[in-house]
This record gives sequence, structure tokens and C-alpha cells, in this order.
Amino acid sequence: MQPRNKRILYYGGVILVGIVIVFLVIQAMLHIGDIGKALGGVADSLRAIVVGCVMAYLLYPLARFAEQFLLYHNVKKKPARTLSTLFALLILLILLVAFAYFIIPQLVVSLPPLVQSLPGMIESFSDQLTGFLADHGVSTDFITDLFQRIENFFRSWLQDDPLATLAELLGRVRNAAQSVLNFIIGIIVMVYVLLGRDQFVGQGKKILYAMIKRRATCDAILRHLRNINKIFSGFVSGKLMDSLIIGIICGVVLSILRMPYTPLISVIVGVTNIIPVFGPFFGAIPSALLLLLTDPGKCLIFLVFIVILQQVDGNIIGPKILGDSTGLSAFWVLFALLLFNHIMGFWGMLLGVPLFASFYYLFREFINSRLKKKDLPVASEEYVDIVGIGPAGVVTYADPQRIQFPALIKGENSLLSRLRRKKAGAGEAPPSEEPTDPPAE
Repeated sequence: MQPRNKRILYYGGVILVGIVIVFLVIQAMLHIGDIGKALGGVADSLRAIVVGCVMAYLLYPLARFAEQFLLYHNVKKKPARTLSTLFALLILLILLVAFAYFIIPQLVVSLPPLVQSLPGMIESFSDQLTGFLADHGVSTDFITDLFQRIENFFRSWLQDDPLATLAELLGRVRNAAQSVLNFIIGIIVMVYVLLGRDQFVGQGKKILYAMIKRRATCDAILRHLRNINKIFSGFVSGKLMDSLIIGIICGVVLSILRMPYTPLISVIVGVTNIIPVFGPFFGAIPSALLLLLTDPGKCLIFLVFIVILQQVDGNIIGPKILGDSTGLSAFWVLFALLLFNHIMGFWGMLLGVPLFASFYYLFREFINSRLKKKDLPVASEEYVDIVGIGPAGVVTYADPQRIQFPALIKGENSLLSRLRRKKAGAGEAPPSEEPTDPPAE
């Protein structure tokens, strides 16, 4: 075939492919709603898989601990893998049974009377508040109107159309049944993932080394993935354990103080404690309002107890369990919560901190690698007083009395290393105030 004909066929093929792509894009824009529904259906069908993978990830430390224990006692690898998976499954079932036996009955007993008595509680609290304000010469019209609206809302909610209520109830039952089915399938998926975790890991590494040419890049990717896994597993498992302990402590203390709705409030405090920073407020505010309608005096006692409990959690229990799993300061934790709450909503509040910590870690590693290539320090405190670094590597500080020296990091005999050893009390002679020449490369 002549070169001219080849060019014609080539450009004709490119134009044809471009027309097809434009046509597909236009069709996708015209049927964006149907595509969204189709993708939503795919996501719903894979929800059980996601649930199973999440449970496998959370229970993997238990399974790995049990497997290492069995291998140490000369159990063969395959039986050890099976028994460790069954052990993790048993722990999960024990937690589910404990929740169903201790928590659900209490919630079922507490919630219906609470919902029925809410209008009367609001009316009683409104009378007490308006009486207090009237005794002190304050207008009560606004308070009376506000509580009247709240009471009317609850009464209309409780006396809604029976058919509409029944339809809503059936819809909720259907969603609950679908959630239970997804959870059961998720347990099966969890077992498969725990049993075949070595194969899945091996397949992932195999694909990585096949797709990326440089082996050093693959090694770096795997190292970063291991560190990110440490961040996630340390934070998630530690936060779950911390919240369980806080919920138990709250339940025990509230039982001793004879607080009303103790099981309900303990569950609220324990569950919301999973959310960093804002979780204690999310749990304490509705619980305090509930106690305020019941008994204002006990509400005050509860608020004092919650403040003490959160201080104990933030300064003793939390650091002991979590440690420095994320490597983030308090400012970046707050930043991560606000950012990911806007992006992902509720799930952003739960997972925003480890997600941001992973991004923070990757960005920090990138910056440190760039600085090392330039023979510059990686510690942030080294740059606090620096005004600039000259082309010869000479550091200039804002304080004119401070020694000006080349930014030498390599070698034990560099000026910076000698200054650090002197500061640590190594007993070396102080360096000369004259700028030293950088070592020969």
C-alpha cells in the first residue's frame, strides 16, 4: 500500500474514533439519569462485598494473632488459617449476640415510652420555664409560642395518617431486611477474604510489578501502602476500642447515679465517641436535652460527668490506645474533619482523619525526598529562623549573631552534626564562628 493511502486510512480511522467518542459522550449526557441509576444499582449489588471487606479488615488483627499463636505451637499453616478465621468469626458473633441481648431490648423498652411522653415532658418543662421567667419579670410570649410549636409537631407526628405511617413502616422494614441480607452475605465474604488473604495480596503485588517497569518504584509504593495501612488500622481499631470503653464506663456510672434512660444515653455516647473532636458534643447534647426535660438537676450532673469523662478519655484512655497513629496535630485533625465532612458527609466525619493523615504522610515523604536530594535538612524546626540559603549552600538566619554556615547535612563531621552533638552534651569543642567550606562531593 502506498504511503499516501496509509496516511489517508490512518487519519480516517482517527476521525472515525473521534466521532464515535463524541457520540458516546452526547448519549451519556442525554441519559445521565439512567446511567446514574445503573451505577447506583451496581453499587447496591456490591454493597455486601464492601461490608465483607470492611469486616475482614477490622478483624484481620485478631485472625493474624490467632494464626501466629497456632503456628508457634506447631500447627500446620492451612489448619491454622482455618482456625484463626473461625476465631475471628466467633468474636464477631459474640459481639453481635451481646449487642442484641443487652442493648436492643433496652432500646426497645426505652424508646416507645419516651416518644409517647415527649409532648407532656415538653409542656411540663415549658410551664416551669415560663413560671421562672414570669417570677423575674421577663416576657414569656416567645417561649410559650416556641414550645407550643414543638408540642404540636410531636402530636401531629404521633397522630399521622395510619395508611401513610403503615407505608413508611413497610418501606423501613424492607430496607432493614435488605441491610440484614447484605450483612449476612458480608459475613460470608469476610470469611472468604480472611481465608484467601495471602492470595489476594500476592495477586495485587503481581499486577503491580507487571504494570510498573521500575522495581524501585514498586518497592516504594508497597512501603507507602504498608505505612498507610498502619495509619488506618491503628486509628480505626483503636477508636472502636476507645468508644467501647467509654460507652461501658458511661453506662456503669450513670447506673450508679440512677440516671433515667441509662442504656440509651450510654449507646449514644459510645457510638458518637467514634467521631473525633465533635463526637462527644454530638452525644452529649441530645442526651443532656433528654435529661433536661426529665430532671434539670440530673442534667447538670450528667454534663459535669461528661466533661470529666471526655477529659479522662482525651488525656489518658485515648492516648494509651491510639498513641500517635495518625501523626497529625490538633489543628490538622480539625481541618480534616471540616473538609471531609463537607465532601463525604457522615462518613467523612468517621474516616476523614485517617484519610487526611494518609495524604499528609505521602506529601511529607515527597517533600522530604526532594530536600534530601538537595542535601537540605528535613526537620521543620531547622527552617524556623532561616532567612535564605545561598547558592553555595550557606544558611542565613534572621538573628545576625547566629552562626552562618553551609547547609551541610551529610556526614558525621559536618558542622550541623557537631552543633547538634554539642547541644546534646557530647562534650565537643564549639565550632568556629567563621563559615566553613562545604565538604568535597
